Amino acid sequence: MRTSLSGRDFLSMRDLSRDEIGELFERALLMKADPLKFSTSLRGRTLAMIFEKPSLRTRVSFDVGVNQLGGHAIDLSPDISLGRRESMLDVAKNLERMVQAIMIRTYAHDNVVQMAEFASIPIINGLTDFSHPCQALADYLTMLEVKGQLAGLRVAYVGDGNNVAHSLLFGAAQLGVHLTVATPPGYEPADEVTAWAAEEATRTGAVCRVVHDPMEAVRDAAVVYTDVWASMGQEAEADARRRVFLPFQVNAALFGHASPNAIFMHCLPAHRGDEVTSEVIDSDRSVVYRQAENRLHVQKALMFGLMR
Repeated sequence: MRTSLSGRDFLSMRDLSRDEIGELFERALLMKADPLKFSTSLRGRTLAMIFEKPSLRTRVSFDVGVNQLGGHAIDLSPDISLGRRESMLDVAKNLERMVQAIMIRTYAHDNVVQMAEFASIPIINGLTDFSHPCQALADYLTMLEVKGQLAGLRVAYVGDGNNVAHSLLFGAAQLGVHLTVATPPGYEPADEVTAWAAEEATRTGAVCRVVHDPMEAVRDAAVVYTDVWASMGQEAEADARRRVFLPFQVNAALFGHASPNAIFMHCLPAHRGDEVTSEVIDSDRSVVYRQAENRLHVQKALMFGLMR
């Protein structure tokens, strides 16, 4: 990469500039095309992984990714009991002497912020209740692959204004993507996210909006994206949320208002029959498994940059 990410943290899409994201995508596509060329890039380096939430894609993509680069991953879950068995400060100060980076998938965003403050090695946000930046990197890389360009691309996100919506908004504002988020009233993205996106958008030409009509968001969109209505930790709200979010289900009727060449995206896991119907997610216009695979490639590029 022409810019250096060495030693930096990645807690949010805001931590990378537009140029850095572009260079990261170039590296990820090179790694995807010729993985053996980079097979010793992180030889002798170790990634510590801390999981407080269940994981499929994050666990496998980071573990396999660092191994494909010649490095090694250690899964510290559940023994570490972050902040309970041992303080965040002590965990950080121990690990920084033994490994070259830490990936954390946790609930409170403040956990990754604190770890980044205490540790002198790169901290990677594998998911928090505020942000899911690695997912957004894979999402925009997938859109770039399928649609050929990001600037001016019309994207509709339909559903909860959650961590995924936050990260898509951060990325859209930086990359010049026109993103419309459709949520029920009361479930909008955080004000600090929309304010930051609005300010950044004036610089890049992006148009970032939040509306309450899913049809308005989807109409003529090139990409339609949704996520679960009740995220991990919100299971007790699932029934109430199902009633509120039902008009926001991405089904054939709603998807039919998108561009004829529109693609469907979902960060997974998906609840078929809730936020999306099988006829949409299992259709030939769905790219959800390509999205999942791109977690591997873009995170390899990220670790390559941070851990060298």
